[in-house]
Amino acid sequence: MNRIIMAGAGVFGTALADRLATNPDNILTLYTIEKDVIEDINTHHQNSAYFPGRHLRKEITATGDIACCRDADFLFLAIPSKVIESFCHSIKDMIKPSCIVINLAKGFSNDGRFLPEVIPFDHVGSMKGPTFAVEVFNGVPSALTYGGDFEDYKRLTTEVLKETGIISDYTEDMRGAELLSILKNMYAIAIGIISGKYNSPNVDFIMMTKSVNEMKAILELYGCDSDTIFSFCGIGDLGLTALNDLSRNRTLGLLIGKGFANDPKSGVVLEGMKTIRIMGELIREKGLLDKFPVLEALYELIYEEKDLNHYMVKVLS
Repeated sequence: MNRIIMAGAGVFGTALADRLATNPDNILTLYTIEKDVIEDINTHHQNSAYFPGRHLRKEITATGDIACCRDADFLFLAIPSKVIESFCHSIKDMIKPSCIVINLAKGFSNDGRFLPEVIPFDHVGSMKGPTFAVEVFNGVPSALTYGGDFEDYKRLTTEVLKETGIISDYTEDMRGAELLSILKNMYAIAIGIISGKYNSPNVDFIMMTKSVNEMKAILELYGCDSDTIFSFCGIGDLGLTALNDLSRNRTLGLLIGKGFANDPKSGVVLEGMKTIRIMGELIREKGLLDKFPVLEALYELIYEEKDLNHYMVKVLS
């Protein structure tokens, strides 16, 4: 049996845990600090806070006892990126040497490093891909890229993912998989702006193509493998996030394209907004503005208050 700990009982952690529980060889425990969620799962087999009216598989249990990590054969991290490092160091002495720790969170660490670089375990991987949580929960075929050690990937696919309907491709470029999961939110905003303005497939795919090329160039800038763009975590995740209205970052882009406010200080803080600032400042420091016209136009629109027409001219010229 595979003892699996899902750290984080939010939307994606809950959905993936329920999906993995379809494999009879998996024993699923959800770890969360939310006491009402623990009681709801253990008493009613529901997580009403995130999936109201939906039932989880009865085999899933929830706990607030962090010592549950001692038993993990596989530990999935579905907690916010800002707490990944502190959480992992708090359980450092509990984790078995053979346990595979898989990061699902998207973002940089608090000091700007890739998240796997601050996870202090022997077997660390990253899983990213074109997966809306509700679709995973509904049981439709879903795909994720595993970045990390190939032997760990084989264990995951042959032991954990079998009979779940989740497929996976592989890259040894773990940093690239992490980076692409960050970049796709930024470019989803960029493409959403165009969609909001023009509502045109022609123009959408002009921007889609430009975005893919810029993401590929940023991979090279960080010393990653540019071919990682062709994985589920690359073009797949960008397409899902940039061209589907379930995406929050695309929705923000649509609103901006239709003339609504794009104030970065507003109450709505999305992943892509922070990435625009970080990447925009990076290319300026390196003198690479001409190589990234979409990113530069996006930075100017959001953080320098250039107008929408300026953005359109710059990205479509």
